[in-house]
Amino acid sequence: MKPQKEIVTISHCILNQNAVINEWERAKGAFPVAQYLLNKGVAFIQLPCPEFLFLGINRPPMTYEDYHAIDGYREKCRDLLLPIVQQLKMYVANDYRYIGIIGINESPNCSITGQRGVLMEEFFSLCRIETLTTNYMEIPTWYSEENEGNIMTLVESFIKKEESNNDS
Repeated sequence: MKPQKEIVTISHCILNQNAVINEWERAKGAFPVAQYLLNKGVAFIQLPCPEFLFLGINRPPMTYEDYHAIDGYREKCRDLLLPIVQQLKMYVANDYRYIGIIGINESPNCSITGQRGVLMEEFFSLCRIETLTTNYMEIPTWYSEENEGNIMTLVESFIKKEESNNDS
């Protein structure tokens, strides 16, 4: 069997709710939307979680401004993202379809719309430097394992569109 050659970059906690601040988890392990994408033949490149790596599992809730003010944090984010962007370039150069990135709405690091998160600012900056067009969608704040709402419709629309929300 040949791979479908479609890839999405995905925020860390979509696949691993264990990295989320204690008591803020919205699923038992991974969001069910991950299984939906896998069933569609879409492969993942999971972003690292800079919050977890920089401050650990028992970190307090923090805002964009809090993370932005930490000395060396932005540089750590960029360093973590360099191999991810390199992988994307290699896939695209070999005729894989890069669908885009799935972030987490209102996250201090993984939000894309509104106040873009620190990690996403660095990700989109690196993508611009490398001329990678990046379509995107976000997991809404209301989404959880118990309340999927219309998320599968949103994901289906995201993976089918050649151009959707994009930041190139």
